[in-house]
Amino acid sequence: MKTLTAQMASDGGPWRLYVVVYGESEWPTVRFESGPVPTGADRREALAALGFEVAPGAKWAWIEDSQKPFDDSTPVVLIAAVDVRELEGAGA
Repeated sequence: MKTLTAQMASDGGPWRLYVVVYGESEWPTVRFESGPVPTGADRREALAALGFEVAPGAKWAWIEDSQKPFDDSTPVVLIAAVDVRELEGAGA
């Protein structure tokens, strides 16, 4: 089964979780409007709503970046990524 990458990002505002689908102009996305970093259960439910699940053995990996590349004086952007696959029977 083909795997894709799901990412979750925030620059201090709402969190967005999306699945990277190359060749598509719009990617499946869920927005978490408020609150702290979405929990593992929150992310699992959001992925399921989009028709995906975390691939077996995959773990979320976190990195940070700057809002302006190579300028560490700008606010931090947190990005998480994990390998996902389509849920069986889902047509994403």
